[in-house]
Amino acid sequence: MSAVGSALRPPAPRRGRRRFFLWTCFRWCLLLLLLLAGASALVAQERRHTIAFANLTEEPGVTLEGTGFTGREVRESFVLAARRHPIELVFYDNQRDPKKALANAEDAIGRKVDLYIQYFDDPATNARVGERLRAAKIGVLAINTPVPDAPLYTLDNRAAGRIAGEALSEYGVKNWRSAPTIGVVLGNMGSREHRVPERVQGATEGLKRHLHALKISTLDTQGNTAQVATLVGKLLASHPATKVLIAAMDDASALAAKSALDSAGRLHDGAIIGQGVDRSVHGGINDRKEIDPANRGSIVLGSVAFYLDRYGYDVLPIAMRRLITAANVFIEYPPNAMN
Repeated sequence: MSAVGSALRPPAPRRGRRRFFLWTCFRWCLLLLLLLAGASALVAQERRHTIAFANLTEEPGVTLEGTGFTGREVRESFVLAARRHPIELVFYDNQRDPKKALANAEDAIGRKVDLYIQYFDDPATNARVGERLRAAKIGVLAINTPVPDAPLYTLDNRAAGRIAGEALSEYGVKNWRSAPTIGVVLGNMGSREHRVPERVQGATEGLKRHLHALKISTLDTQGNTAQVATLVGKLLASHPATKVLIAAMDDASALAAKSALDSAGRLHDGAIIGQGVDRSVHGGINDRKEIDPANRGSIVLGSVAFYLDRYGYDVLPIAMRRLITAANVFIEYPPNAMN
């Protein structure tokens, strides 16, 4: 047959076309149903782990680790961070009470949680909690105070102090090279529960980083910020025409030192760095923890960030890694999702 004749061939009957169209639609619908069923099966396979978090304390207004952060803020960070993971959280308040901490662990054992996160500042109690959880074959993760044989997520207070001290030392070299200068470490010096002595050691080391012969004075507030004005006032009176580099062990003390220098008419003689970056210094403006406008451009150069209100975002990924085993790795990470 010629090409022209082939081109003029009459079209196929409409009934055949309709059958072909219906069969094609049926196949696509069947494929879609199979894909949806497969996705549902994968979702069903995804196990939601139960993780218990026993907080140090959630008493309103009580601050943690020598900073301005509260237990409520730590808890909230876990609530928000949990949205990223297939987990159910069970919360406990240890209330800074050894008996309560042990009772919380027993309750978690009864619930058969998959992992227990212990935030408590008594090593002896933590050892007993660890023993009971290990006997129940429940994994443990510790925050700031060790639980034997458990991973520890902790602040490095010595490093935090050193960061502040080095920044002040560098500032002094750049701005006051020819002026008489002293260093001051200010705060609750004996607060071992907050590991302030480690912070003091780091700050002292840092202050001498660029100013090797710097004389350093320690001013102990004994936990009473109201003492800062008197302590700093006496120091300034005994060191006229002297520049002062102040490494404060918390933000409240840093701001109180600024007020003391202002009252003495010596703002131009001081530079201060705090510890914590809590709301007292950044003002809660945004999550980037920018310094409050009232403190910008002032002698408060900054604060060393502790971010207790982000603990959940750091700790929960560690907890999830602890829960991955050879038995469940392909459930948590299906082969078809590896790419």
